[in-house]
Amino acid sequence: MSLVAVGTPGDRRPALFAAACRAAGLPEPRLVAWTDVLRGAPLGLRAGDVLRIDSPGEDRAADALLRGPGDPARVGGGARWHRTFTAALRRLSEAASASGARVLGDVEEIAVMFDKRLTHARLLAAGVPVPAALPGIDGYAALRSRMDEAGERRVFVKPAHGSSASGVVALQTAPGRVRAVTSALMSGERLLNSLRVRSYQTEREVAALIGLLAPDGLHVERWLPKATLDGRVFDLRVVVIGGEPTHAVVRTSRTPMTNLHLGGARGDLGAVQRALGQERWQRALDVCARAAACFPGSPMVGVDLLVGAGLNRFAVCEVNAFGDLLPGLTGLPGGPAEGLDTYAAQVAWLRCTT
Repeated sequence: MSLVAVGTPGDRRPALFAAACRAAGLPEPRLVAWTDVLRGAPLGLRAGDVLRIDSPGEDRAADALLRGPGDPARVGGGARWHRTFTAALRRLSEAASASGARVLGDVEEIAVMFDKRLTHARLLAAGVPVPAALPGIDGYAALRSRMDEAGERRVFVKPAHGSSASGVVALQTAPGRVRAVTSALMSGERLLNSLRVRSYQTEREVAALIGLLAPDGLHVERWLPKATLDGRVFDLRVVVIGGEPTHAVVRTSRTPMTNLHLGGARGDLGAVQRALGQERWQRALDVCARAAACFPGSPMVGVDLLVGAGLNRFAVCEVNAFGDLLPGLTGLPGGPAEGLDTYAAQVAWLRCTT
């Protein structure tokens, strides 16, 4: 088996996958840089190659090719990013087909996972529990109007093509009051990503914030109250490999955003399992498996699972095509990935299916 990985040289993702291959006695994958793919360079694929597509990561050159020139820390450009990324995925698929190589994963499914509106619709159609959505919102006035019509006072506003909580806004309203919590920093007429969660509490600021996000498309969901653990809200990232949940990490925070790079912290999975009990824990994993089943051509997805206050309700808020960057996390006890990290587990799955 000859492995080829599309990724960013120097990024942790292809490095961790390569290390897992070496540990399993497989040859190290040949790395094709995303910048070469995006520039249309020859890929050099051969018959029998197995092609793994990974995230472009935070490479400045790849970002400029995907979104256009500009500050890599800016929020926005997601619509262009998605168009360019989708076209590159299709080129990879066509090149693999023409050369007799095989792509690990369905490129059209990856494209859907990078559109929150399409992902939500696919999950909803399959009966997977998701937060209720308010569709068709193109600005702050429409957002407030739709919230009033639906009787919603708390929603999450997400850029349709964003990732890593970039531009996500947790919005709360009450008569005469508004509060938007986000990691986006307003700097004049633009938004910048920051590692600090902040709040905006005037109508003028919040309207401007939503107005800057809206041109790239918005996905708006009901804000479901999350369960707490030791005084911190939490949710779960569950990695599903080959249709089976294999790894889970608890993400906790004192803010509405649980992302680990925004001050979130890994919580005690054992404590969550004990609080849920065996029946509810299994139900949580089943929901994640059902979400993954909506993407049958994807051998690995990362499912973000909301655990409602009271521990009785579960809802999927994201499905991530590249949701396996969880260094040091080993598989669930008793499962097929016990003792293996997410990359070693994928290599083991690949060896069993190739």
